[in-house]
Amino acid sequence: MTSQQAPVETQTQDDRMTAPRREMFQVGESTDGASRDERRVSVAIDHVSAWYGAKRAVTDVSLEAYANSVTALIGPSGCGKSTLLRCINRMHEINVGARAEGSIRLEGADVYGADVDATRVRQRIGMVFQKPNPFPTMSIAENVAAGLRFMNIGSKSETQDRVEYALKASALWDEVKNDLNKPGMALSGGQQQRLCIARTIAVEPEVVLMDEPCSALDPVATLKIEDLMSELAKRYTIIIVTHNLQQAARVADYTGFMLMEESDGAGHLIEYSPTSDLFTQPKDKRTEDFITGRFG
Repeated sequence: MTSQQAPVETQTQDDRMTAPRREMFQVGESTDGASRDERRVSVAIDHVSAWYGAKRAVTDVSLEAYANSVTALIGPSGCGKSTLLRCINRMHEINVGARAEGSIRLEGADVYGADVDATRVRQRIGMVFQKPNPFPTMSIAENVAAGLRFMNIGSKSETQDRVEYALKASALWDEVKNDLNKPGMALSGGQQQRLCIARTIAVEPEVVLMDEPCSALDPVATLKIEDLMSELAKRYTIIIVTHNLQQAARVADYTGFMLMEESDGAGHLIEYSPTSDLFTQPKDKRTEDFITGRFG
């Protein structure tokens, strides 16, 4: 069913950072203007549960993330948001004793299929972490090209072209084009995070996962990353975990609310819907209580 999202009032950058709580859930138009029914499913999560050893972290989560959109996962700490995110590109299984059940499909193909290469999955589904993590011994250009070299993608000239493309796509090119040989660690925190985004998209993924990408950044750098998410969604599927409800309301087309339930001590998906609906007309009382600050 098509959802009509609320119009956006014109705001300056300062307005966005200081908006009162009443206005902070103002939600913009969908990224590509398409209705929910018209959108192509990019990532389909079907009855996924995840464990760390004997400890269940996520229980029976199902949702669909649409192509060229931003999907946000919100909820209190410890409710399994990041675990679910890492299941999507098979990073969860890197942890000793970790496992997942259920189905996760990328463009219809099971990423956990018996003949599927996990490295290839992580190329197609890139990851940006909470804390910027440039490689400390590498230059700006080398950081962006690292994934290309690891996967043996492209000639020297193609690598240079992809580095330039990725830096432009991450809105960093104009700031660093004359300093490509300087260490990536010499950049500011916000620039480092955009560098990590450039490194992720240089290998041309189909999906970009972001695990609290702005939690270590100041408000100005946060807004730059948020604007970048909207631009990247024109080319990629974006799925983010965020504790910042204002951020989810500003950038996400769809939002899922997760909560740890006492019955099994694991995270459950309580509600998933277009962002405008979830923040203005939540179907579950627990969702309403969380977004209005009654708990969490």
